Formats: sequence, structure tokens, C-alpha cells
Amino acid sequence: MCATCGCGDDAGTRVSDVDGTLHPLAAPHEHPHPHDHNHGHEHTHDHEHPHDHEHPHDHDHGHSHAPDGRTIISLEENLLAKNDLLAARNRGWLEGRGIRAFNVMSSPGAGKTTLLVRTIRELAGELDIGVIEGDQETSLDADRIRSTGRPVIQINTGAGCHLDAGMLQRALDALDPAPGSTVFIENVGNLVCPALFDLGESARVVVISVTEGDDKPQKYPHMFLAADLVIINKADLLPYVEFDVERCVRQARRLNPGVDVLTLSATTGDGMDGWLEWIRKNPHLAAAAAGSAPRSGGLRV
Repeated sequence: MCATCGCGDDAGTRVSDVDGTLHPLAAPHEHPHPHDHNHGHEHTHDHEHPHDHEHPHDHDHGHSHAPDGRTIISLEENLLAKNDLLAARNRGWLEGRGIRAFNVMSSPGAGKTTLLVRTIRELAGELDIGVIEGDQETSLDADRIRSTGRPVIQINTGAGCHLDAGMLQRALDALDPAPGSTVFIENVGNLVCPALFDLGESARVVVISVTEGDDKPQKYPHMFLAADLVIINKADLLPYVEFDVERCVRQARRLNPGVDVLTLSATTGDGMDGWLEWIRKNPHLAAAAAGSAPRSGGLRV
């Protein structure tokens, strides 16, 4: 169970093979993530990496005494410590192979899968792309990705409302991305919990649609604080909905001054050039992320 939001049931989480066959999520000690693949060299997912984040997670067991003699024990513990450690290992492993991993997050129906399908087709022959799909149930989105001819791994989280670093570790085992490739991680549709869980990604992309309203940065600040790029999708519907693009951008940059923002339509292709260029111009995102401070609680600290 997720210690942050109470969701999830590890027994109900399943990760597919590349051929789409789903398997129950193995416990960490059952699947050590060796990555002994035919790439001319060996990698182990448990190796220490010089750029891994330091997570001391010191616990403060402060003791104080109330006037009536009762002992008050104050415990400060980072409940995300285990996830942060696995994320640091994922990040080191990805960086060691020169693999960029984009964590794509949004509410349900914002257009993540449509965006990824068009992206894969636009970049065919230019980038070696693999996809990891996160949904509570079904492989519908993975099937759409598979129709492009690119490898995809499905994670079904059961009752879980987000992916975590352990799930990504096992999905990377199954996907086995080649050195120098690009991996898109389509997180579970949710604008809350995915922002709290570092996966070891190179960059975070938040997709919102104009049909959701322009107040999303105010309502879900942690998600936008964690973003490297915000995509305002379904721009072809702007004439028919009440959505102030400039207002939305101002809100996002008030929270996160350095965030990039793009407006596009994944359905029509309008504005896609900016997104594709953003991908092309960020070859060193993995190295930049590894050298930055850890993302804890969805905040850049």
C-alpha cells in the first residue's frame, strides 16, 4: 500500500512482457534487475552511481516531556525513502546507458496516448523509442502504442493511482531499452500522486487539455512544481471552450519560473514541431537530472 495516499495493492500490480503477457509484480529480492544483456558490457541495477542523489533521511527521534509526565515522542520519517533510493538507482542505470526517460503525466483523457502515438510516428527512423504504459487496468493504451511498431510494456497498478520507482525498475527489465534510446513513461492518469513519486526519469512532462479549464496549476501545484515541460493539448478546441492560455501559463510560471510551456494539438498536429524540437534539443537531460537535487514530494528543493 502507498504510504502517502493509501492506494494500491502490490499483489494486484502486473507488468507485461514485450509481447503483452502480464505477470504479477515480483518482490524486489525475487527480481534483482541484473540487466546482463548482449550489449557488449554488463550493468547491474544495484550498482552505485557517482551522480545518484544522496538521501540521508535522518530520523529525528526527539523526546520531550509534558507537564503531566507523559512522554511525547516526535518521529520525523521520510515515507518515500525506499522509493527515492530505487529512483536514484534507476536514474544511475539510465544515465550509464545514455537513455533518456520522459515521465509523461496528466489527468485521465488529457491526450497522453494520442500525443505519444503521433510523436513516435513523427520521429520514426530518427529515435529508437520504447514506451512504458501505466494504467489501473486494461492494455488499451499499450495496444495503441504497439500499433506503431515500437516496443511497449504495460503496467497495471490495480488499485494504485500512480507508478513508483520499483514498478519502473521491473518494466525496464522487461523493455530492455538499447543504449542511447528514448523511453516514454505514460503514468497513470492523475494530477496528484504521480507528482510525489520520483521514478528516476530524466524529465517530467505534464499534459493538460483545454477542456479541463485554465486553473489546473492553481488546483494542483505540486504537479506543476515538478514539471520540466507543460503541454497544453487539444488547442484545436480553443474556439469552443473557455480557456485562457496566457492565464494558465502565468499560473504555471508563478509556481515554477523555469518551466517550458507549449500549446499544441496532438490530434491535428498543430504545434507538434515545438514538442519534437524540445525532445531533440534535450540530449543531456539525464545527466542534468542526475546532478540536480532529489525530487521529494513533487517539489524541487
